[in-house]
Amino acid sequence: MSENNNTSQINGTVTSILFRNEETGFSVLRIESQNGKSFFGKQKEENVVIGSCAAVWVGEELQAQGTWVDDPVRGRQFKATSITCITPHSVEGIRRYLSSGIIKGIGPVLADRIVKAFGEDTINILDNFSDRLCEVPKLGRKKVAQIRASWREQRQMREVMIFTQTYGISVAKTAKIFRTYGNDSIAIIKADPYRLCRDIWGIGFLTADNIAMSVGLPKDSPLRARAAILHTLQTEADDGGHCWTSEPDLLLHAQEKVDIPIEILCEALKAEVEEKRVIVDGPKIIKAQSTENAADILDSQKRIYLRDIYFCERQVAKKLKTILSETPNFKKIDAVKAIEWWEKKAGFTLAPAQLRAVTMAINSKLSIITGGPGVGKTTIIRALLDIFSARKGDAKINVVMAAPTGRAAKRMSESTGGEAQTIHRLLKYNPQTNDFTFNEENPLDGDVFIFDEMSMVDIRLMRDILNALPPKATLIMVGDTDQLPSVGPGNVLGDMIASEKIPCTKLTEIFRQDSSGLIVRNAHHVNAGERLETGNGNSDFYFVTCNDSDKALKSAIELMVKRIPSHFNLDPLSDVQILTPMRKNTLGAENLNRIIQETLNNNPEAIVRGSMTFRKGDRVMQLRNNYDKDVYNGDIGFIEKVYTDSRSLIVLFDGRAVEYQSSDLDELTLSYATTIHKSQGSEYPAVIVMVHNQHYMMLQRNLLYTAITRGKKLVMVIGSPWAVTKAIETNTVKERRTALSERLNDDSKAQS
Repeated sequence: MSENNNTSQINGTVTSILFRNEETGFSVLRIESQNGKSFFGKQKEENVVIGSCAAVWVGEELQAQGTWVDDPVRGRQFKATSITCITPHSVEGIRRYLSSGIIKGIGPVLADRIVKAFGEDTINILDNFSDRLCEVPKLGRKKVAQIRASWREQRQMREVMIFTQTYGISVAKTAKIFRTYGNDSIAIIKADPYRLCRDIWGIGFLTADNIAMSVGLPKDSPLRARAAILHTLQTEADDGGHCWTSEPDLLLHAQEKVDIPIEILCEALKAEVEEKRVIVDGPKIIKAQSTENAADILDSQKRIYLRDIYFCERQVAKKLKTILSETPNFKKIDAVKAIEWWEKKAGFTLAPAQLRAVTMAINSKLSIITGGPGVGKTTIIRALLDIFSARKGDAKINVVMAAPTGRAAKRMSESTGGEAQTIHRLLKYNPQTNDFTFNEENPLDGDVFIFDEMSMVDIRLMRDILNALPPKATLIMVGDTDQLPSVGPGNVLGDMIASEKIPCTKLTEIFRQDSSGLIVRNAHHVNAGERLETGNGNSDFYFVTCNDSDKALKSAIELMVKRIPSHFNLDPLSDVQILTPMRKNTLGAENLNRIIQETLNNNPEAIVRGSMTFRKGDRVMQLRNNYDKDVYNGDIGFIEKVYTDSRSLIVLFDGRAVEYQSSDLDELTLSYATTIHKSQGSEYPAVIVMVHNQHYMMLQRNLLYTAITRGKKLVMVIGSPWAVTKAIETNTVKERRTALSERLNDDSKAQS
């Protein structure tokens, strides 16, 4: 491509938008101009302008600064360093502008009628005298009201887009900002830019901080200091899974982010305590702090909580104690006779540990069953379901089963023969109240609740579960504490077991293994710190040595696309999942997804968002809980339809169609490959696990254990022997700062 370095200017009217990246604002525009002169002349020519701009629509007048370039494929183009778009003034420009679909209710025919009625004064009429639209022939009052509302929204949205684009906020995120703050978006952002990182998913502290500095907020402003305190606590919860942090650590980490003197951060922390957005608690749980203690928080023994996490932890402890103190709602079952009945019915004899688990669950109002793969947890759930469901008539026991993810719930249903659903769908989110439908005032209907994959449940979700349980219900929790802990804050299952207050059966004897069952055996080998067994022939577990990362990448692609489908008769799109410890690097999820998509799916029906391309047929994953759409973090779906004009998608989640507008696309990512953390609660026919030296910072025993236990029929580990050994030997799991176990052991009335 040759380029003329002389800076030029070009003016014109946008006739079409050939390409636009809503994430970056980069656009390829066709404009009608007259060689940079006033375009009102009779001779006009079309040119292509490439560059970035905050907002652009067909029909707008454009002024661009830049240089002319000669592209060998696309010909002569204007490469813009700056683009300014303004509302059109010519009759033809206004007609195109209104016909572009920018205003709801106005199409080409109606646009022509409006412009004929008002000519070059059309924009002024719409801005200031929109009630005159009634003068347009065949335009009713209802239509006029729709057009007026849409016009106002578009004008306000454009102002917000231009404002946010200055700070690198994408069009998609700007749409979310406008939906949240409406006409007051700019005023709210200027008054407190840090609201963005609290209110808008996908906008981080750094972006908000940059805006704050740009609008003139002092570097040591109390507002900035308080935002740093809250952000640091939120980061500790989101990234570390901690419920609390010590004051010295909090102040140190906050200072690292914003370089504000400790004295100012101390005052900011005190202010947050006084506002009750932050709670200070002591190492020995006695009582909640009042604002009178706000000045006495300079103590390394004090625990600093975000308000909601603090009360979640307290409420969970209180609810669990209450359940332990009560009796079941149904007539007592003779566990011995019930088990004998089930064993005869099933033609199966429970092992001693399984027998203890079933007996405990029948006789206790609250119980935990824990253990690794193949130790009989599913058999126990099936036995309990049959025993409880055997009651009929007035003695009938209503059993409810649920799990954190859709895949886990589906697996629970298939393995037990009963109906299971996700916890979120069980609790039913109500977008009007921004809360779950079932809660303390409106409890669920059921007598026995069995929840699987409890290691994935964080402190907030546990609070919601317990709040929704009927007062007399029996709760049975099943999970594997050796898996990775929950993504959200807390270590709920581990803390409940560690408290020794809740009846718990730990299963260790392996039952689910046959002559080639290396998946289960190797999972337990890893958990015990032992070397892997490698298979050959018709094994279900293989290790492929690849010390070179590029070779490991090629091997993974070949296995997923060719060798596994041909040898094991599995569909690469729906049956084979690549798992990796990290998102970045050669063997990270992002790079793997890009290459797999290029190999497996080159469907031309596609839209681009930032560096990611979504194509029809792609396997995608939801990245956050979206209660309005009824899809949740970790849900897997397939793109069914792509609408390039509106930049929207239809994604099928277990056969249910969900629409994603352009502004929602940041909630999706390709999922041919995913991180091991994101795979929690899921099970796949075949998994390919990447374990390489470049993952050394993430290599942990529970990480490899979790990855191996995701495979149902086949597990293939690809990587270096050193990395596998490193993962197995590294068992220094980072402790989460929580206090649930301590609260369960505290008998003081203040905790009730």
